[in-house]
Amino acid sequence: MHLKAGRLHFAIFLVSGLLGVCALSPAATAQDSSSNPVAVQAPVANPGQDQPPASALAPLQNNDDTITDVPVTERQVQIIGLGDSLMAGYQLPGDQSLTSQLEKALQDKGLNVSIGDAGVSGDTSEGGLSRVDWSVPDGTDGVILELGANDALRGIAPEETERNLAAIIQKLQARKIAVLLVGMIAPPNMGVDYGRRFNPIYKRLADKYHLAFYPFILQGVATNPKLKLSDGMHPNAEGVKVMVHNMLPTVLSFAKALADKHN
Repeated sequence: MHLKAGRLHFAIFLVSGLLGVCALSPAATAQDSSSNPVAVQAPVANPGQDQPPASALAPLQNNDDTITDVPVTERQVQIIGLGDSLMAGYQLPGDQSLTSQLEKALQDKGLNVSIGDAGVSGDTSEGGLSRVDWSVPDGTDGVILELGANDALRGIAPEETERNLAAIIQKLQARKIAVLLVGMIAPPNMGVDYGRRFNPIYKRLADKYHLAFYPFILQGVATNPKLKLSDGMHPNAEGVKVMVHNMLPTVLSFAKALADKHN
C-alpha cells in the first residue's frame, strides 16, 4: 500500500504535531519514558476547507474484498499489542483503546481472538526492546508492533531505531511469534535528511523479516481534528474507531493466518 504524494506530504506535516508541538527539552528527555506520551497535534486549518476530508473514514483497502466472516475457531488466538501511547489508548477508557476495539472488530467477524495491551505511553524502540521478553508472555501467537514515534521525537538516530526494532522482531521470531509491523513517519522539523533515513525503516524491516505490514497507524485520523481528544493531539474513541476500520483488513488477515496455523 502507498499513500498518495499529496496526502503523504500533508500527513507528514501533521505528524510533527503527532510527535509533539516541539522537540523535547533536555529535562523532558531525562524523564522516564512513561511520562512522555506520543502527541498528535491538530492540523493547521485550511481557510477553504471547513469540513474534514470525506476520505477520513475510507479504508486503505476494499473491505468487501478483503474482509469476510470466518467461523469461530476452537482455540483462541492470543495477540499482544506492543507499542506506545497510540497502542495504550491514552486517556481513553479501557474498552475504547486500540487493542480493545480491534479485538471486538475481529470477534464481530467471527474470529476467536484476544488482543492484550502492552502499550506504554512515551515508550521508545529501546524501551520496547528492554521489556519485550516480559511484556509478551509465553503462549502468545502474534504481536502487533508499533514503536518508533518517540524515537523520532527525540531525534534518536534512525539507524538505532531500526536496530532496536530488528532485535525485537528477532526475539519474537525466535519464540515462533508472528509479527505485524505498524509504521510511522518522522516529524518534518527533524529535517529532510532525518526523514529520508527514518521513514523507510518499517518497509525495509517488513521485507527483510517477511512480516505483515501496515504503513501508517494514523491513516484517516491525523488530518481530522474531530477525531482527537480535547488536547488536539491523541485520537479520541471515534478516532480509534477510524484507525481500526482502516487497519482491519490487515489485522484480520494476520489473525486469520494465526488461527489457521494453530487450529
